[in-house]
Amino acid sequence: MCDRVHDGLSDAELGERLAGRVLELIDIPSESRYEGALASHVADVLKAGNVAVQELGDCAILAGPADARVVLAGHLDTVPSQGNRPGSREGDRVAGLGASDMKGALAVMLELALAGSPYCHLFFPREELPAAESALTPLLASHRLDSELVLMMEPTDNDIHAGCLGNINANWTFRGRSGHSARPWLADNAIERAAAGISALAVHPPEPREFGGLVFREVASVTRIAGGIAGNVIPDRVECHLNYRYAPGRSPQDAEARLAELCASHGELEVTSNAASGAVPSGNRLLERFKATGDLPVRPKQAWTPVAEFAQAGYDAVNFGPGAPDQAHRRDESVEIAALVRCTRLLERFAGAALT
Repeated sequence: MCDRVHDGLSDAELGERLAGRVLELIDIPSESRYEGALASHVADVLKAGNVAVQELGDCAILAGPADARVVLAGHLDTVPSQGNRPGSREGDRVAGLGASDMKGALAVMLELALAGSPYCHLFFPREELPAAESALTPLLASHRLDSELVLMMEPTDNDIHAGCLGNINANWTFRGRSGHSARPWLADNAIERAAAGISALAVHPPEPREFGGLVFREVASVTRIAGGIAGNVIPDRVECHLNYRYAPGRSPQDAEARLAELCASHGELEVTSNAASGAVPSGNRLLERFKATGDLPVRPKQAWTPVAEFAQAGYDAVNFGPGAPDQAHRRDESVEIAALVRCTRLLERFAGAALT
C-alpha cells in the first residue's frame, strides 16, 4: 500500500511536499543528452528511501517491484532553457523549465515510489529529441517489463490521452535561378516559389481521422525557413523544414505518401525522420479500472509521445500526467500544485483498489 509517506497527510501538506520536490528537480539541469546529474539524483533519492533501484545504463532507472502490473514512465530530459531556471513558487503554481513537461510528473513518481507504491517506475532520457536518438526503444528491446499497462506521464491535465500521432520531419527545398535584384525578371526567385508552395499547403485545414473511437487531427506545418545570401541578390534556393503529424491507423509509408500529395508540384521533399503513431489500447481491463477509479475522460493525444514506442514493443500504454499540454515548452511554463495532488491521489486510489 502507498502509506509509508502519504498516510495522514492532508492535501495541503501533500501539495507542499510535491511543490518542493518539483522545485528541487527543476533546479537540476537536464536538457536532452545532459540528464546524468538528474538521473544520479533520482537514484540517490530512491535509494535513501529504501526503494529497490536498478540502474540500467544510459541514465535509465527502474524502481520499485520488478513484477508490477502497472508501469509509471517519465522522461528525465527537458527542452533547452529559455532563461526559466531556477524554478520559482508563484502562488498555487510551480514555474520553471520542465515544470509541466515533465518534472511535475517525475515528482509524483518519486513520491509514490517513496510511499511504497505497487507500481514499477521507469525513468529514461532523450525523449525530447528525434526518434533516431531514442533511449527508450533500445531499452525496451533489451529489458522486458513484466506489466499489463504503462501510464506514460506526459502532460494531460490528469485526463487519459490515448494513442498518439505519428511524426514526420522533412526538408522542403525550392530552387530558382539567382540574379541581380535590379533586374528580377532575368532571375527566378526561389523565395517566391517557396511562398507559392507554403501558401498552397496552408489552405489545407487540419484533417480529422477517427481511430479507436477517438478523432485525431492530421496537420502539416512549415516550422523553419532559410534563404538568400545578400540584399541585392535574387536567391536561387530556399530550404524549409516541414513537420507532419498523422493519426493512428495510418502507416508510416502511407503518411509519407500523403505528405507528398500535400506538397505535390511544389519544391523537392526529403523525409529525414518518421516516428510511427501509437495505437489506442482496446480491452485492457486494468485501463478500464483506472478510468473508473477517477471517472476519467479519454481524449486523443494530439502529439507524438513514447506511447508509440511502448506500443511497438507490445505494451498497452496511454498518456496520463499532472502537467498541462498548453504549458509544455513555454518560457513561462508552470504546473498547478492542485494538479500534482490530484494526480497523486488518483494513482494512490487506483493502487489501493486494483493493484493490491
